[in-house]
Amino acid sequence: MAAAQKQEVIVRAVDVHKVYRMGVEEVRALDGVTLDVYRGEYLCIMGPSGSGKSTLFNMIGGLDTPTRGKLEIEGYDLSGLGKAQLAWLRCNKVGYIFQQFNLIDVLTALENVTLPMTFAGLSGEEAESRATEVLTRVGLGERLHHLPSELSGGQQQRVAIARALGNQPGIVLADEPTGNLDLITGERIINLLKELSVEIGTTVVAVTHDMKMFDVSDRVSWIRDGRIERVARRDEIDIQVGGVRGRAGQGAPSQAPQEGEAQT
Repeated sequence: MAAAQKQEVIVRAVDVHKVYRMGVEEVRALDGVTLDVYRGEYLCIMGPSGSGKSTLFNMIGGLDTPTRGKLEIEGYDLSGLGKAQLAWLRCNKVGYIFQQFNLIDVLTALENVTLPMTFAGLSGEEAESRATEVLTRVGLGERLHHLPSELSGGQQQRVAIARALGNQPGIVLADEPTGNLDLITGERIINLLKELSVEIGTTVVAVTHDMKMFDVSDRVSWIRDGRIERVARRDEIDIQVGGVRGRAGQGAPSQAPQEGEAQT
């Protein structure tokens, strides 16, 4: 992976902690996370429910800020940004793909994709031209004026991918992007994300339970109890029935594959 070889860091987390207070009780969602994400790579973050995946996702996306520690996105230190600056960062530097698609029901595919561009200050003509281009790129050039209710689940997720890419962000965050899709459609979406990341050079960080993500990832990071357990390159990982393990004796946290998924 060229991006990893250059070691150009686009996201840097250093000893990041996130503590939520529930009455008199403290919940440590992140407990000293240190992680570099390289420009242009496809990073998969895996872990059980409650491990801190979603909190880390929110941190990388500028949706939340650390209680303690340092987190930089594209060289911007989140702790030093105000609300307006964080909003600008989220709009211009990060694209988001969610499990629930999060499309606006009353807007067409084209309108859903142009909306963030409008917020970013593009003219209507420029936004429509760019949205048409990116929707065509994801295979929906003939569905521009369809409402979400007129699209399949896979097509809706393609609209969401197009929307995430619309402002040409350096980072695309995907939160369980195949969670609401059937096996075949999910695999197509995973491959599409990989193709686009290679073609455009966008960094993709996917938070998922879906082990099919392994095959398209450059690296995989396991998180548990708010801590990074291990980060491994794809070629260091064996995927077998019953779990995964490192090559050449390198250990990896056990991850049970989902039923019906192909193993390598």
